[in-house]
Amino acid sequence: MGARATTPANPLAPGLTGRLSERAERLVAELAASGRLSPFACRDASAIRRDACERDRDTSLRPAFVRDAEKVVHLPAYNRLAGKTQVFSFRANDDLARRGLHVQLVARVARDIGRALGLNLDLIEAIALGHDLGHTPFGHAGERFLNDAYHERTGRWFFHNVQSVRVMDELAGRNVSLQTLDGALCHNGEFEQQVFETSGLAAFDTFERVVASCWERGADAISHLRPMTLEGCVVRVSDIIAYVGKDRQDAIRAGICTESSFADGLGGGYNAWALAAFVADVVEASVGEDRIAMSEEGFAELRRAKRENYEKIYGDGEVNGDFSADVRALFSALYDRELEALAAGDESAAIFAHHVRPTERRLAYYGRTYDWEGDPDRTVVDFISSMTDDYFVATCEAAFPEAAGLFPHRGYFGEGVRP
Repeated sequence: MGARATTPANPLAPGLTGRLSERAERLVAELAASGRLSPFACRDASAIRRDACERDRDTSLRPAFVRDAEKVVHLPAYNRLAGKTQVFSFRANDDLARRGLHVQLVARVARDIGRALGLNLDLIEAIALGHDLGHTPFGHAGERFLNDAYHERTGRWFFHNVQSVRVMDELAGRNVSLQTLDGALCHNGEFEQQVFETSGLAAFDTFERVVASCWERGADAISHLRPMTLEGCVVRVSDIIAYVGKDRQDAIRAGICTESSFADGLGGGYNAWALAAFVADVVEASVGEDRIAMSEEGFAELRRAKRENYEKIYGDGEVNGDFSADVRALFSALYDRELEALAAGDESAAIFAHHVRPTERRLAYYGRTYDWEGDPDRTVVDFISSMTDDYFVATCEAAFPEAAGLFPHRGYFGEGVRP
């Protein structure tokens, strides 16, 4: 038998070995052997819903947060994540991550941490699977373009985490718990922290004020968000852990970087190192505590790796798009076109046929309505943010003849490869 491959060490963070200390190992083992949740975990009986209906009652067969996870995966918005960019758009490479895979990777990382800490794994899964439901086509570039259009017209701000809450709470009407909604709102991995303490939030009226503040103040409000549960805190740090190495692997596959592009020298192997090292670091710093934390070395390395990704991957012209100005203009033009269709009441327009009427039908089943007329700008944002990459391209190419040549079309075959 050949020697088993091992994950190499990171010379920039030699103290992060991917292993627990004897103390942490003992605490994790004792907690697992007890079969009980941590005293700091969120219990299913604590789930807070807008409607305390019999249908959503916590049972031994379907605990409260199992229900939430199932509600999420049956939403059209969840299905569409498979057609939305994570980092790389317009590439005929089925091995590059899409948004749908990303949320599963976050759930996997978060469950590993949560299991060791004795937290509620069903709540973790529900938050992780739902946290990006409000994401736009074309990843963070699309998010910026839609925010620009929305802010220029209304003075309000679009952020995908806030839209994720709107998708679950208002556009789906599925009576998702406050804990799951709060975890999605507070997940935003662009604002990293070394220590996460819970917020003490306990009621929907307070949550609604926080959400309203995010629409009105944008990053000023979002940067100060703290989850109400440790499970939400775990998902937040897991979001970064899940993408910091995976995005590097994809950048190498896409030809943006090479195996030797990164300062730590690990290349694509950084993903395996990061998953082991950061998960162990979070567990080591958090087990038995009422907050989620990383060590000084762990947090410094996570920030360093994320910063290097911004310099070498996310800032690349192809990722940001050398065509960004043109695509940004399309977001704006499409925004105005959809506003006009709403104002005209044109039932043949896609915003009615593919968005307003289906949303009304889904909400009617739960005895709720969609006030699409009360705030047309928000309705347009609901529609555009719900689009997959392909749907956005098809819409623009049909609506704007000049758009046909703006989107790169890459095939699977070329450079000496034939079918």
